[in-house]
Amino acid sequence: MGVRRATALPYFRSYTWTHRLLLFNFHQPGRQETLAMRLSTLLLAAVVQQSVFAARPAKRHYDTHNYYVLEHDPSGHASLDECAGALGVELVERAGELDNHYLVRTIKPSLEARGSEDRVIRTYEAIRQRANARHSSRGERTLSKRLESSIRYLSRQELRQRTKRAPPPIRPPSYPDSPTAQEVAEKLLITDPEFPQQWHLVNDEYPRNMMNVSGLWEKGVTGKGVISTFVDDGLDYNSDDLAQNFYAAGSHDFNDHEDLPTPKLFDDHHGTRCAGQVAAVRNDVCGVGIAYDSKVAGVRILSGPISDVDEAAALNFGYQESSIFSCSWGPPDDGRSMEGPGYLIKKAMVNGIQNGRGGLGSIFVFASGNGGRNGDQCNFDGYTNSIFSITVASIDYKGYHPDYSEACAANMVVAYSSGSGNHIVTTDIGKNKCSHGHGGTSAAAPNAAGIFALALQARPDLNWRDLQHLCVRTGVQVNTDDPDWETTAAGRPYSYKYGYGALSGEGFVDAAMNWQTVKPQAWIKLPTIQIGNGTMDLFKTASGGETITANGITSKMMVTKEMLESHNFEKLEHITVKVWITHSRRGDVEVELVSPNGVKSILAARRARDSADTGFPGWQFSTVKHWDEDPVGEWTIRVADQGSEGHSGKFLGWTMTVWGSVVDSQQAKTYEVPLIDETLPPLFPADNNEVPAPESSIVASTKTHPKPTEHLPTDHVDAPGETSRPAFPPSASESGKPKPVDDEAASGAAESPASSPSSTPTADEGWFSDLSKLVTNQVWFFIALGAVIVFGAGAGLFFWRRAVRRRQNYTSLPAEEMAMTSTSGRGVATRSKELYAAFDEEEDDEDADEETGLHRASDHSPVGLGYHSGFLDDDDPASAGGPPTRYKDEPSPSEHLGERSHSPGEGSGDSGSWEHASQDNAPRS
Repeated sequence: MGVRRATALPYFRSYTWTHRLLLFNFHQPGRQETLAMRLSTLLLAAVVQQSVFAARPAKRHYDTHNYYVLEHDPSGHASLDECAGALGVELVERAGELDNHYLVRTIKPSLEARGSEDRVIRTYEAIRQRANARHSSRGERTLSKRLESSIRYLSRQELRQRTKRAPPPIRPPSYPDSPTAQEVAEKLLITDPEFPQQWHLVNDEYPRNMMNVSGLWEKGVTGKGVISTFVDDGLDYNSDDLAQNFYAAGSHDFNDHEDLPTPKLFDDHHGTRCAGQVAAVRNDVCGVGIAYDSKVAGVRILSGPISDVDEAAALNFGYQESSIFSCSWGPPDDGRSMEGPGYLIKKAMVNGIQNGRGGLGSIFVFASGNGGRNGDQCNFDGYTNSIFSITVASIDYKGYHPDYSEACAANMVVAYSSGSGNHIVTTDIGKNKCSHGHGGTSAAAPNAAGIFALALQARPDLNWRDLQHLCVRTGVQVNTDDPDWETTAAGRPYSYKYGYGALSGEGFVDAAMNWQTVKPQAWIKLPTIQIGNGTMDLFKTASGGETITANGITSKMMVTKEMLESHNFEKLEHITVKVWITHSRRGDVEVELVSPNGVKSILAARRARDSADTGFPGWQFSTVKHWDEDPVGEWTIRVADQGSEGHSGKFLGWTMTVWGSVVDSQQAKTYEVPLIDETLPPLFPADNNEVPAPESSIVASTKTHPKPTEHLPTDHVDAPGETSRPAFPPSASESGKPKPVDDEAASGAAESPASSPSSTPTADEGWFSDLSKLVTNQVWFFIALGAVIVFGAGAGLFFWRRAVRRRQNYTSLPAEEMAMTSTSGRGVATRSKELYAAFDEEEDDEDADEETGLHRASDHSPVGLGYHSGFLDDDDPASAGGPPTRYKDEPSPSEHLGERSHSPGEGSGDSGSWEHASQDNAPRS
């Protein structure tokens, strides 16, 4: 017998010891015959194990066999051979060094049968069921119990790609090829004093985590010839860092309707800071931009109310010359709002991608949002979930996901921004001014815009979808152990938090240099499915539908090859899903989409703060998770309910549109924005894309875009990073346990100051949303009605008796003794202010206003305006009713590490309603 090797060694050591003991006892009188029999049995067993435990692991044949690991319990009543025989598997070898674990296998079933349930697992489950079934015969049950007692574990083995784990980047010596900031500055003659602090350009501490652009600068790729427009709160074109690169022809002020986007308000810092990230010139002031030889324009819309038509014009302003429109704003990031662009703005975006840059298309870059701490998701924002924009979320300088950055299936990539104790250093307003307090997803979006500017210098012929494809293909996977990563059907890693990964300048531009431009866009709008005869009209009046349960309602939609061929459809990119759902508490609703290949997109997860009773009246979600997936097959939507007590809803219907590229470019069609597409069933049975949009039917509404700093946690620079939590944990329906809504958490009553609530409701909640809930409870309704009647009767009796008393005791006063205070201007103003205060919901926030120094709306503003009192004045902010305020991205000297200062509007309902101008509205910072 040969010498045994590693895997079988423990067994044969045991055998050798037993063999020696037997040989010793063999020489004892009277024991020879018995011991000889035992010895022959052990030798036979050793020969059998010789074939099972070979010197080296046996070769695997996963193409022809399925492999399993079986753990055998020696104390059971069935041998290993009996267990293997009962399961119908072949014993291969011991599973490494694990005692009593064995590798077994069986021949794969035929191709026709591979889609069915695993035969071995099914047999094992049948054994367990028979062992505990009373209807089984005694012999059958006894045998099954013997087998069940001996099989402790059985698992099928699947092939998975393991990733090598490099040591975490701590210091530059770990990456000798990564130059330090000082080395880059010396090599490129960069003299900007703050350049060493611009870690997003050269990260000395964590060299893997930066925008990776210095190598491109050495090659002369610095953004020459490319113009980026910052749709924001203005741009300081007199700044020493921006004056040389300012593009006046592409700039405009849509707030004050002037040619130049001059920052005027005390907090009009944001656009300048974002522009500095892209195009701050290389000089001796502050730092440099990612594309420091590119040009920047400013379009001012965030400093006051703006109409839809002006916003639409702003998004197309100078769009033949400007390539990139950077937009770091959106609905309030409070975890309660659900808002998107109106018809005109949708048309402007479509016009931009179809006709901008001579037909190559405008590049719209949107920040994903800063509502992560509020449980907000970027799929509730109609700008970030638009297929015409590139949505950018944040990671910090350590490569972690900062908790303010919103997750959703529309996130395409991430770029570096604030968190874990570091800000973004960039240009600020004023002479030789720098900001050391910039951050949030607002800073991530301009960093992405800077990379796109470099790519467009290298390849000016790239169209708007080319850049999206390059984002998908070149995103760098970070934090590979993060459980939020999943593999798409196309084989790419995707995360709701990170999208397809972090943007890397060199990787993106190198790929762009060799990129073959994509064909024109194709789309297929699939039929609208009504659930339970569900309907919803233009007034959002609903009927029919099916009640949503905790386990969920599913509906399926088929995509066939014939559909693809008839619509000239080649490859899949985006998917949009429109749903009609009624619910008394919208935040309880979960919406998921599962592809024919089993890839699941979470479109809406639970939002604890969202108590709106308006549901989803034709709301459109989007996902980029199915990029390049074969769309043929059955798509399944699942709508579930968290089941909060007293709340319910109905699933009325849904539709889906697949977007991609054409097969034949000569047959490409032009997409048109439908005029009306929110009714169920559709008003127009034909393809909505062909319906003309009469301009006479458009009514431009007035709204205010949130200021970039609102709703951003004041300590976002210290936002804790994490790499270990999935964006959307398993839902209540998936875990099988109801997840009750915490009323305190939902209302924000027990939250930190940065997320404290306001009495102002969201736009879609309405001002008296709770009245409808009161009326639905008949008992409380009649109690309230009775109280009103009693109160009215009492009040009437009181005033009648007082009138009688006055008539009895009335005497006239001399005219000269009449007090004039009540009719004086001062008296009227005082009384008016008291009446205004009675309805001013921010009156209770005076202390917070004083703490932050923000000017609160009062006499200068109509009810609901909510901006500071000097909003419409030309006076210096310092004299407009309060002390000047520091920009919120920049912490005040009195702030301590990790401490939040409460500002009015943070965590509010929708005081950020875009229909009611308010300081609570929140673009992204």
